[in-house]
Amino acid sequence: MNRAPSAPDPQEQITSTTAESRPGTESTPVSSPAQKTSILRQPTAVWAIAFACAVSFMGIGLVDPILPAISHELGASPSQTMLLFTSYLFITGAAMFFTSWVSSRLGVKRTLLAGLVLVVIFAALAGASASVDAIIGFRAGWGLGNALFISTALAAIVGAASGGARQAIVLYEAALGVGLAVGPLVGGVLGSVSWRGPFFGTAALMGVALIAILVLLRQPKPAPPADAAPPAERVSILAGFRALRNPALRSLALVALFYNFGFFVLLAYSPYPMEAAAHSLGLEFGAHELGLVFFGWGLALAITSVLVAPALTRRFGLRPVLFSMLSGLTVCLVLLGCFTGSLTGLVVVVIVSGLLLGVMNTALTEAVMEATDLPRNVASSTYSGVRFMGGAVAPAVAGPISEALGAGAPYWFGAAATGIAMIMLGIAGRHIAHIGRPHETPVEEAQDITSGDA
Repeated sequence: MNRAPSAPDPQEQITSTTAESRPGTESTPVSSPAQKTSILRQPTAVWAIAFACAVSFMGIGLVDPILPAISHELGASPSQTMLLFTSYLFITGAAMFFTSWVSSRLGVKRTLLAGLVLVVIFAALAGASASVDAIIGFRAGWGLGNALFISTALAAIVGAASGGARQAIVLYEAALGVGLAVGPLVGGVLGSVSWRGPFFGTAALMGVALIAILVLLRQPKPAPPADAAPPAERVSILAGFRALRNPALRSLALVALFYNFGFFVLLAYSPYPMEAAAHSLGLEFGAHELGLVFFGWGLALAITSVLVAPALTRRFGLRPVLFSMLSGLTVCLVLLGCFTGSLTGLVVVVIVSGLLLGVMNTALTEAVMEATDLPRNVASSTYSGVRFMGGAVAPAVAGPISEALGAGAPYWFGAAATGIAMIMLGIAGRHIAHIGRPHETPVEEAQDITSGDA
């Protein structure tokens, strides 16, 4: 992919405490191919960011197993409790459009730390809340911190990881998968004691991540004024919105919008039909059992995002893989709509869907990062902003749709949304025809990484 000869992206200007990330000039020696083949050979700072990413994504699935418990103990309806997803994702998505502007002024490390501090504070406040409305409000503050952290972390990992952009994206998606897998498990274990436990647990883990970033991630040494003038590094406050003028980014963002609607219908709504199906069989299906189901779902997502997605995209290309995964997810949502009365059917299809979602997440993120010559921090924050809006809408409408049209209706709407995502992907054809093709030699890709450290 051709890079515009503009000033270096500030998100990529990261150094680590290891010898693998050395600040210097653009003549920094390029590592050999043998050194770049393993995804495990990363600077220490990259692992610190990846750990924090995993904990951050735990916050998405963490509340899934405790939604019914919150409903029962706080006297809230399913529609109200699913707003815990909506407030979190809406604020996350809205803030994403401005995170590149914030990080261009605060710098990578300060932005990451600010996001982590906000998550720690609001997760603890949510755990101490006495009403579902208070939790919804604190989840919004949690989402603001998450936005600052997530958008910066993606660009930071892509800019600092050894082995090139593709391996960095796989590492990021692996952290996402681990977080989504462990989140429901932790939520289920702690939620079986009290619904407050998962919130306090997240605050504690994010505190650990905060310390890790503070200690292991160092600010880059200032470059000579001739190399990069400070004004050139500044990002406009409207940069996230202007990025949508790029047809490739706009097209993929719309695909992600509808895809994420289906994703979060499955994630946020499924605990309720599962609980109802178990109750009809006379079974107890509480936070612990839901946590195990969604742990299986998240584990399947993590495995395919790391091990399967790269092999499929190399073999078939990004667009065919995206079409296939969207088709498979549509089928899964249709089946879930048919199996609302079957606990076994719901559990099996939810876990199988994780296999598809892992491939889809990695392929779509890679497509976005390859599709444009925009700075990585701007492209990732804009894409994420639109994507999270789709996730925010899904839980808000799933409850009312279920109450009005029946238990299977939210899944039918989710299937329609993923079908629209396929249509949008087809319409985008000529704008994204170049993605997934070889676009850099290994040396050129390594130079992109090392130049970010200059």
